[in-house]
Amino acid sequence: MANILAFLSDSHMVQAVIIGAVMAFLTAVILMNTVFKANSTTVNGWNTTLKCGQPGNGILLRAACAKTLPGVNLAEEAAYWTTTVDSTGRALNGRHKYALHFPAGQLPPNNAFWSLTMTDVAGFMVHNPIDRSSLGDRSGLAPDAGGSIDIYIQSSAPAGHESNWLPAPAGGFKLTLRAYLPGRAILNGQYHLPPVSKVQ
Repeated sequence: MANILAFLSDSHMVQAVIIGAVMAFLTAVILMNTVFKANSTTVNGWNTTLKCGQPGNGILLRAACAKTLPGVNLAEEAAYWTTTVDSTGRALNGRHKYALHFPAGQLPPNNAFWSLTMTDVAGFMVHNPIDRSSLGDRSGLAPDAGGSIDIYIQSSAPAGHESNWLPAPAGGFKLTLRAYLPGRAILNGQYHLPPVSKVQ
């Protein structure tokens, strides 16, 4: 009888430890998300923060930056934006066609380069027929007659605009734009990425 009681108390202790660990993990995730939201901004559906990588950041902000962003740098080294929604706030999905329109002279200002990357919602690269997962200022993007640039985000190739095509997967996806050695307009918060617009 004593052995049975000891076994039961041990199993309850193990269950309590597991439940406690799960609750601690969930609490940490909630706190990290809350701290990241408080230190980031969302404009035109794009979420960004310039506070990651700064000396003196608390452990929760450091953890939130590491969990949320593809890399943790000082903003002066690299700025990141992510989105999973279009201009109306609806989730991006490869069943639809989208365009990211940069007016003439409004590409992300930088002193190195910028790139736009396509992943699934979890942040993993997705296979596509032309093995293209990103586009940027080194991709030979074709401007229109007025100098603006449209990036076409869809599952099938846009006729006549293949050089500006970023293939989308069949389901939901996430876009991440990085600007390396970002310009002053990014660092002071004046520059905003255009929204990802659904093409009718």
